[in-house]
Amino acid sequence: MELYEAINSRRDTRREFTGERIADDVLERLLSAAHCAPSVGMSQPWDFVLVRSPETLDAFAGHVADERETFAATLSGERAETFSRIKVEGIRESRLGIVVGYDPTRGGPNVLGRHAIADAGLYSTVCAIENLWLAATAEGVGVGWVSFYREEFLRELVGMPEHVRPVAWLCVGPVAGLPDVPDLERYGWRHRSPLASVLHEERYGG
Repeated sequence: MELYEAINSRRDTRREFTGERIADDVLERLLSAAHCAPSVGMSQPWDFVLVRSPETLDAFAGHVADERETFAATLSGERAETFSRIKVEGIRESRLGIVVGYDPTRGGPNVLGRHAIADAGLYSTVCAIENLWLAATAEGVGVGWVSFYREEFLRELVGMPEHVRPVAWLCVGPVAGLPDVPDLERYGWRHRSPLASVLHEERYGG
Protein backbone atom coordinates (compact mmCIF):
# COMPACT_ATOMS: atom_id res chain seq x y z
CA MET A 1 0.00 0.00 0.00
CA GLU A 2 1.32 3.44 -0.94
CA LEU A 3 1.71 6.03 1.83
CA TYR A 4 -1.04 8.36 0.58
CA GLU A 5 -3.37 5.41 0.10
CA ALA A 6 -2.78 4.37 3.73
CA ILE A 7 -3.40 7.93 4.94
CA ASN A 8 -6.69 8.18 3.06
CA SER A 9 -7.80 4.62 3.90
CA ARG A 10 -7.15 4.85 7.64
CA ARG A 11 -10.32 4.45 9.69
CA ASP A 12 -11.30 4.39 13.35
CA THR A 13 -12.46 0.76 13.53
CA ARG A 14 -15.39 -0.38 15.69
CA ARG A 15 -17.69 -3.05 14.26
CA GLU A 16 -15.36 -4.54 11.63
CA PHE A 17 -13.17 -6.73 13.89
CA THR A 18 -13.29 -10.46 13.07
CA GLY A 19 -12.23 -11.65 16.52
CA GLU A 20 -9.18 -13.43 15.15
CA ARG A 21 -5.87 -13.07 16.98
CA ILE A 22 -3.37 -10.77 15.33
CA ALA A 23 -0.23 -12.60 14.21
CA ASP A 24 2.78 -12.02 16.45
CA ASP A 25 5.03 -10.90 13.58
CA VAL A 26 2.45 -8.37 12.40
CA LEU A 27 2.02 -6.98 15.92
CA GLU A 28 5.78 -6.62 16.27
CA ARG A 29 5.93 -4.66 13.01
CA LEU A 30 3.18 -2.32 14.20
CA LEU A 31 4.88 -1.69 17.53
CA SER A 32 8.24 -1.22 15.82
CA ALA A 33 6.67 1.37 13.53
CA ALA A 34 5.30 3.18 16.57
CA HIS A 35 8.70 3.05 18.27
CA CYS A 36 10.30 4.67 15.19
CA ALA A 37 8.21 7.83 15.61
CA PRO A 38 9.92 11.19 15.99
CA SER A 39 10.21 12.37 19.59
CA VAL A 40 11.34 15.59 21.22
CA GLY A 41 14.98 15.32 22.26
CA MET A 42 14.97 11.64 21.19
CA SER A 43 13.20 11.01 24.51
CA GLN A 44 10.92 8.22 23.17
CA PRO A 45 8.49 8.91 26.01
CA TRP A 46 5.95 6.21 25.17
CA ASP A 47 5.04 2.87 26.73
CA PHE A 48 2.77 0.17 25.30
CA VAL A 49 0.77 -2.16 27.54
CA LEU A 50 -0.68 -5.14 25.65
CA VAL A 51 -4.00 -6.23 27.17
CA ARG A 52 -5.54 -9.57 26.17
CA SER A 53 -7.08 -10.79 29.44
CA PRO A 54 -10.86 -11.22 28.96
CA GLU A 55 -11.39 -10.01 32.52
CA THR A 56 -9.51 -6.77 31.87
CA LEU A 57 -11.23 -6.27 28.52
CA ASP A 58 -14.62 -6.76 30.22
CA ALA A 59 -13.74 -4.33 33.01
CA PHE A 60 -12.70 -1.64 30.57
CA ALA A 61 -15.69 -2.24 28.31
CA GLY A 62 -17.99 -1.81 31.30
CA HIS A 63 -16.32 1.45 32.26
CA VAL A 64 -16.59 2.74 28.68
CA ALA A 65 -20.29 1.80 28.58
CA ASP A 66 -20.87 3.86 31.73
CA GLU A 67 -19.03 6.85 30.23
CA ARG A 68 -21.04 6.50 27.04
CA GLU A 69 -24.23 6.79 29.07
CA THR A 70 -22.86 9.83 30.89
CA PHE A 71 -22.21 11.56 27.56
CA ALA A 72 -25.53 10.42 26.08
CA ALA A 73 -27.36 12.05 28.99
CA THR A 74 -26.03 15.44 27.85
CA LEU A 75 -27.65 15.09 24.42
CA SER A 76 -31.17 15.62 23.20
CA GLY A 77 -33.18 15.55 19.99
CA GLU A 78 -31.36 14.79 16.75
CA ARG A 79 -27.94 14.63 18.47
CA ALA A 80 -29.18 11.98 20.91
CA GLU A 81 -30.79 9.96 18.13
CA THR A 82 -27.68 10.09 15.96
CA PHE A 83 -25.35 9.16 18.83
CA SER A 84 -27.50 6.16 19.76
CA ARG A 85 -26.61 4.57 16.39
CA ILE A 86 -22.85 5.07 16.74
CA LYS A 87 -20.70 2.28 18.16
CA VAL A 88 -17.88 3.84 20.18
CA GLU A 89 -15.62 0.83 20.82
CA GLY A 90 -14.57 -2.67 19.76
CA ILE A 91 -12.88 -3.68 23.00
CA ARG A 92 -14.04 -7.28 23.26
CA GLU A 93 -14.31 -7.88 19.50
CA SER A 94 -10.69 -6.92 18.79
CA ARG A 95 -9.36 -9.16 21.61
CA LEU A 96 -6.32 -6.92 22.00
CA GLY A 97 -6.03 -3.55 23.65
CA ILE A 98 -2.85 -1.50 23.40
CA VAL A 99 -2.72 1.11 26.13
CA VAL A 100 -0.30 3.87 25.14
CA GLY A 101 1.25 5.81 27.98
CA TYR A 102 3.28 9.01 28.11
CA ASP A 103 6.17 9.13 30.58
CA PRO A 104 7.39 12.74 31.02
CA THR A 105 10.45 11.54 32.96
CA ARG A 106 11.81 9.63 29.95
CA GLY A 107 14.93 11.29 28.63
CA GLY A 108 15.89 12.87 31.96
CA PRO A 109 15.13 16.29 33.45
CA ASN A 110 16.54 18.32 30.54
CA VAL A 111 14.86 17.06 27.39
CA LEU A 112 16.30 18.89 24.41
CA GLY A 113 13.55 20.94 22.76
CA ARG A 114 10.97 20.64 25.55
CA HIS A 115 12.02 23.60 27.68
CA ALA A 116 9.58 26.02 25.99
CA ILE A 117 6.79 23.59 25.08
CA ALA A 118 5.92 21.34 28.00
CA ASP A 119 3.55 19.21 25.93
CA ALA A 120 6.12 18.35 23.25
CA GLY A 121 6.55 14.89 24.79
CA LEU A 122 2.82 14.29 24.67
CA TYR A 123 2.79 15.29 21.00
CA SER A 124 5.61 12.80 20.41
CA THR A 125 3.50 10.02 21.93
CA VAL A 126 0.64 10.87 19.58
CA CYS A 127 3.09 10.65 16.66
CA ALA A 128 3.85 7.08 17.76
CA ILE A 129 0.13 6.29 17.73
CA GLU A 130 -0.23 7.65 14.20
CA ASN A 131 2.76 5.60 13.04
CA LEU A 132 1.16 2.46 14.47
CA TRP A 133 -2.19 3.33 12.88
CA LEU A 134 -0.78 3.87 9.39
CA ALA A 135 1.30 0.69 9.62
CA ALA A 136 -1.82 -1.20 10.70
CA THR A 137 -3.75 0.19 7.74
CA ALA A 138 -1.01 -0.98 5.37
CA GLU A 139 -1.15 -4.44 7.02
CA GLY A 140 -4.94 -4.66 6.74
CA VAL A 141 -5.32 -4.48 10.53
CA GLY A 142 -7.99 -2.41 12.23
CA VAL A 143 -7.38 0.18 14.96
CA GLY A 144 -9.99 1.89 17.08
CA TRP A 145 -9.02 4.71 19.48
CA VAL A 146 -11.32 4.58 22.52
CA SER A 147 -11.71 7.92 24.28
CA PHE A 148 -14.73 7.26 26.54
CA TYR A 149 -12.73 6.64 29.72
CA ARG A 150 -11.34 8.36 32.78
CA GLU A 151 -7.56 8.43 32.91
CA GLU A 152 -7.43 7.47 36.60
CA PHE A 153 -9.51 4.34 35.92
CA LEU A 154 -7.32 3.19 33.04
CA ARG A 155 -4.09 3.95 34.89
CA GLU A 156 -5.17 1.76 37.80
CA LEU A 157 -6.60 -0.95 35.53
CA VAL A 158 -3.26 -1.60 33.80
CA GLY A 159 -1.01 -0.64 36.73
CA MET A 160 0.64 2.44 35.26
CA PRO A 161 2.68 4.50 37.75
CA GLU A 162 1.18 7.79 38.87
CA HIS A 163 3.54 9.86 36.71
CA VAL A 164 2.70 7.99 33.49
CA ARG A 165 -0.31 9.38 31.65
CA PRO A 166 -2.54 6.96 29.73
CA VAL A 167 -2.99 8.63 26.35
CA ALA A 168 -4.99 6.02 24.45
CA TRP A 169 -6.62 2.62 24.52
CA LEU A 170 -6.28 1.23 21.00
CA CYS A 171 -8.42 -1.72 19.93
CA VAL A 172 -6.23 -3.64 17.49
CA GLY A 173 -7.02 -6.72 15.43
CA PRO A 174 -7.82 -8.29 12.06
CA VAL A 175 -10.87 -6.84 10.32
CA ALA A 176 -13.25 -7.98 7.60
CA GLY A 177 -12.55 -4.68 5.84
CA LEU A 178 -12.34 -0.96 6.38
CA PRO A 179 -15.36 1.24 5.63
CA ASP A 180 -15.11 3.69 2.74
CA VAL A 181 -16.63 6.46 4.87
CA PRO A 182 -15.80 7.09 8.57
CA ASP A 183 -18.64 6.09 10.92
CA LEU A 184 -19.14 9.60 12.30
CA GLU A 185 -19.56 10.92 8.77
CA ARG A 186 -21.74 8.00 7.67
CA TYR A 187 -24.14 8.51 10.58
CA GLY A 188 -24.20 12.28 10.16
CA TRP A 189 -22.43 13.24 13.39
CA ARG A 190 -19.78 15.33 11.62
CA HIS A 191 -18.49 15.78 8.07
CA ARG A 192 -14.94 16.36 6.90
CA SER A 193 -14.21 20.02 6.22
CA PRO A 194 -12.37 21.11 3.08
CA LEU A 195 -8.67 21.97 3.37
CA ALA A 196 -9.39 25.56 2.35
CA SER A 197 -11.45 26.10 5.50
CA VAL A 198 -8.43 25.57 7.76
CA LEU A 199 -5.66 27.03 5.60
CA HIS A 200 -4.11 30.46 6.32
CA GLU A 201 -1.37 32.45 4.59
CA GLU A 202 1.32 34.14 6.70
CA ARG A 203 -1.06 35.00 9.56
CA TYR A 204 -4.18 33.46 11.02
CA GLY A 205 -7.10 34.61 8.90
CA GLY A 206 -4.84 35.60 6.04
